Amino acid sequence: MAYLYSNHPGRPWLGRAARALWGSLRAWPALMTVGASLALSLLGIYAIDVAESLTPPDGMHFSPAAARQAAYLAVSVAAMLIMLFPHYRLLGYASWGLLAISVLLLIFLIIPGVPLSIVRPRNGARSWIDLGAMDFQPSEFAKIAYVLVLAWYLRFRKNHRTFVGLIPPAIITFIPIGLIMLQPDLGTATLFVPALFAVLVAAGAKLKHLILVVALATAAAPAAYFVLKPHQRQRIDGLILQFKGDKSADQDINMQSVTSQRLAGAGGRYGLSEEHSRTLLHFNALPERKTDMIYSVVCIRFGWLGGLLVLGLYGAWMLGALLTAAACREPFGRLVCVGFVGFIAAQVYINAGMNLGIVPIIGITLPYVSHGGSSLVAVWMMAGLILSIALRKPTMALRRSFEYDDDE
Repeated sequence: MAYLYSNHPGRPWLGRAARALWGSLRAWPALMTVGASLALSLLGIYAIDVAESLTPPDGMHFSPAAARQAAYLAVSVAAMLIMLFPHYRLLGYASWGLLAISVLLLIFLIIPGVPLSIVRPRNGARSWIDLGAMDFQPSEFAKIAYVLVLAWYLRFRKNHRTFVGLIPPAIITFIPIGLIMLQPDLGTATLFVPALFAVLVAAGAKLKHLILVVALATAAAPAAYFVLKPHQRQRIDGLILQFKGDKSADQDINMQSVTSQRLAGAGGRYGLSEEHSRTLLHFNALPERKTDMIYSVVCIRFGWLGGLLVLGLYGAWMLGALLTAAACREPFGRLVCVGFVGFIAAQVYINAGMNLGIVPIIGITLPYVSHGGSSLVAVWMMAGLILSIALRKPTMALRRSFEYDDDE
């Protein structure tokens, strides 16, 4: 390999080709993340078509929603490739500016008087900006900007090893959370907390401090119930009724959850035929079946084994990102990978839990699979950043980070 790296007389291209090949082999964990992204995205197009159309596609003519998702996928892959061109550390320098732009867009969403042609509420939430060809959801890109800022802030610090030192990361976190809650979008806001904890753990925060924070938050949780919107409290009340075996709300507040569980269970071990799946989905009124409840569509078509396979693909996505983080000697890149894993892990758990009746329905999509342009572009950009980090290993030892003498 050393011979190939050298500029062979008359064959300078040989050394460049060898370096490119070695870089690709070195980046195999990130390529696993990209491969899982593609598999999940293609599955999503098919699942959306099954959910939206009673008849199978004629050749390559899918349902309108599935066709739009395919177009979003093309844009998303292009966005991933664009993320490979600048060095990822340049995004670190620009991270505070990117977060500021995200915050301004989140503020714009909640300004009274903005025309409905630009910001139209959906299910009571002002979360999207109408761009004509597609709707833009600023909170999806706020996730990326937030992780970049948090990783850049923590990369060479150690004050987060004290309880008081956790306050600055908490403030950074609750700025986007507060604005997203005002939309209101409880589901998306919830995802920032697991991402924060994942980054803090990777940055060396003491577990005893994080456990104390969790204990305090758990003690305060009952009081937070009374500040939720009425429909949000109803979701929690409905889940409690399901846990008790009370079916009195099955045709009311629990209708979506019960229908989702029934359809997911209908798939059995191996799933139903395509025709049977489409028929059941067509004649069962499952709200948001191409977005929030898409996991039930996967389960009815491919069974619980198929559902486990989908979760396995997310596991491969996260494993590739974590291996990339472990191999990265540069602290900023390492924390960026971990932060993205925190978001994806929380989102997958909550969405699958919503579909299976484990957690309340709070409006969370399934990454790569659910219908939506902003979400798809954002998660592909995450994959692109992970691949960029894998391809650009530091050429010299950087300042030590996250290595402490006291490991308690």
